[in-house]
Amino acid sequence: MARATYHPVSLDRKKLDIEIARLRDLDVGELRARWHTIFRRRAPTHIPRHLLFRILAYRIQADRLGDLDAKTLRLLDRSGSPADVGKLTTEFNQRRTDLRAGTLLVREWNGQLHRVMVLADGFAWKDKIYPSLTKVAFALTGTRWNGPRFFGLRDKQSKVAQS
Repeated sequence: MARATYHPVSLDRKKLDIEIARLRDLDVGELRARWHTIFRRRAPTHIPRHLLFRILAYRIQADRLGDLDAKTLRLLDRSGSPADVGKLTTEFNQRRTDLRAGTLLVREWNGQLHRVMVLADGFAWKDKIYPSLTKVAFALTGTRWNGPRFFGLRDKQSKVAQS
């Protein structure tokens, strides 16, 4: 499917915002005509106006600012039901949060910025080495935390992802 592409060199964020704002004012027939211009084919007849708008807005932004990376596209292609998407997303995020030695984690707590350095065999915080992020989080807060969650490396799973 051939479609018009825009190069980041000619990027003008304000023009992009104006173009998307203009889409909001178009009726269904005009959105379908715009679809034909962008995708070089007719819009599916079953798609309602609000989805036509959103798909067109996404495509225009993706063409100008860049689309999803290849890994994310593969993840979406493999997904089926919402439950499958949740499970795949959880697996994908867990793989993305593998920490390498030398990574610096920063977390604000009680108005202070705390920096933790990832080491090959632990984590350094305030001139002390801890065996896990959970131990660092406990030393920092005085309460029990899941270390990766405290440092924003893992979010609480949604109910969809748990099923």
